[in-house]
Amino acid sequence: MFFFAGLEKENTHPLPPGSFGLPLIGETIDFLRDRNFSQRREQKYGNIFKTNILGRPTVVMTGPEANRFILDTHFDHFSWHDGWPKNFKELLGKSLFLQEGEEHQRNRRLLMPAFHGQALRSYFAIMVDTINRYLVKWSQMKYLTLLPEMKQMTFELASILLLGSKPGTKTTLLSQKFSKLTAGLFSLPIRLPFTTYTLALKARDFLLNYIEEEIREREKNPAQDALSLLIKTKDKEGDSLSLEEIKVQALLMLFAGHETTTSMLTSLCMALAQNPDILAQTKAEQEKLKQQGKLSNEQLKQIPYLEQVLKEVERLYPPIGGGFRGVVKPFTYNGYYVPQGWQALYRIERTHQDQRVYTNPLKFDPERFHPKRAEDKKMDYSLVGFGGGSRFCLGYAFAQMEMKIFASLLLRNYQWKLEPNQDLSLDALPSLHPRSGLKILMIKNSDG
Repeated sequence: MFFFAGLEKENTHPLPPGSFGLPLIGETIDFLRDRNFSQRREQKYGNIFKTNILGRPTVVMTGPEANRFILDTHFDHFSWHDGWPKNFKELLGKSLFLQEGEEHQRNRRLLMPAFHGQALRSYFAIMVDTINRYLVKWSQMKYLTLLPEMKQMTFELASILLLGSKPGTKTTLLSQKFSKLTAGLFSLPIRLPFTTYTLALKARDFLLNYIEEEIREREKNPAQDALSLLIKTKDKEGDSLSLEEIKVQALLMLFAGHETTTSMLTSLCMALAQNPDILAQTKAEQEKLKQQGKLSNEQLKQIPYLEQVLKEVERLYPPIGGGFRGVVKPFTYNGYYVPQGWQALYRIERTHQDQRVYTNPLKFDPERFHPKRAEDKKMDYSLVGFGGGSRFCLGYAFAQMEMKIFASLLLRNYQWKLEPNQDLSLDALPSLHPRSGLKILMIKNSDG
């Protein structure tokens, strides 16, 4: 039974089992290097255990019940700002990602129009044109490593739609800068010349300067992009976001708008190539729609099987393996006491493999999300690749639209195969990806 005990009873419970590891560094090195770090300890200690990673004592909690506890029923015991490592705070700034309470609610409301409704519908044509351009380029290359190419495509989409940037050579440079920033998120924060972290800080400064230039330009010439909406949007008191607020929110939008989407689309291409029967069924759905005409916004609502496939990619290949929270109120969970000042880590990838919820969980099986099976409905918070509760991913609809357009255009017009003799084992950092980068051969259909 999972419960919260009153403060007067909390200290009668033991700390979770586990080890804090070495002095100062704890088990951080193992955590960063070993993708099975948490799984090994879960097998030894159970679905709640303690460790010391990234400079703090940490409780690791696994399963839908743990997700519900952290994201919903005991939400007030946890802090986003206090949970994420120093690297995130310094590299991403005090953006929506790290804000809480009224400040978070206010800024979430200000950002919301850029990711829903009319704004989202207005992005459709640009998404189609940009994705088509990249698909043509890749088919002309024939042999390519997909991950870096995908990262450049999703970054260009994010920069065009969210910042109003123009396509061009700068996109490549900016994407490279973002890769350096992202690499610093889970690196040791050592400030020496040419360390990963120092290069990440320099990349952050470059990107913030670029964003400020875009803001100045948008103030003179407003456009139909998220940045223009941010500049002119006002809160209930009639106040606008300051320049510094807009800069860090825009930086977060760029980060969130391409990093995890890159991971999911790369995993999608890998999974479909590895499962020809599922690929054939996904193609058949698109071929039927293709007979009705070009891809449209309306057609994106008529692809139930592709939606199941994307859910299965989210389940089996979640871009992020877990979520950090700071413990701001002590609590008792499953009979163990967790003090204030610790950090909590809820585990996404292990929840998605819970055999109580998912049949044969290591198998790629989109049918598990068919309405007749609906395995994710067995337990709340059993599919949390985009978070859950009141802080469910703000850009979810944007990401879904982008992924559906990409998959639809790819399936209708192209064939692709995985190159042999490549390392398809998965690396979790900075987001999930095959170590080879996914080497493929892509060919355009003769009637595409």
